[in-house]
Amino acid sequence: MGEELRAAIIQDEATKRVLMLGWMDDEALALTRSTGLVHFFSRSRQRLWQKGETSGHLLHVTEVVLDCDEDAVLVSVHADGPTCHEGSTSCFTPWLWRRILRRESEGAEGSYVAAQLRAGLGANARKVGEEAVELAVASLSEDDDRVVSEAADLWFHSLLLLRSRGLDPAAVDDELRRRAITP
Repeated sequence: MGEELRAAIIQDEATKRVLMLGWMDDEALALTRSTGLVHFFSRSRQRLWQKGETSGHLLHVTEVVLDCDEDAVLVSVHADGPTCHEGSTSCFTPWLWRRILRRESEGAEGSYVAAQLRAGLGANARKVGEEAVELAVASLSEDDDRVVSEAADLWFHSLLLLRSRGLDPAAVDDELRRRAITP
């Protein structure tokens, strides 16, 4: 490859969420435009590849726009599934969600996350209820450090509940964005 690579920012067409960053040479850009599927140049493998070629989570192109210097490209897409190789909607997912997914996939004995997810939806729903009550009580009678600690527990267990249901926290973010723009 004798040409320069350009940064390719992949964005969900509907939510405008940045899904990932990849690299395109001229051939990857031409393939992306001609096939309607996102292609990249892999710097580690030194070859072209189609996003989703092994996972089946293809990125369908809706728009390709080069920046003013033509050294970066914004690609709007509709994704068939998670974009991140770790199973998240976006590669720019909060660290806690990535850690939950990693702990689940490792399934290690002694892992609290793995054990909670194995316990199932009912156990996770009960835990969210318990943590919500603890946060409410702390907010009325305890110091700020305790309130923050209980809020962290509720946040964490809410994420476990979402995972138990097979939901990505991006869906919650989408709903909150939708509510914010509804007249």
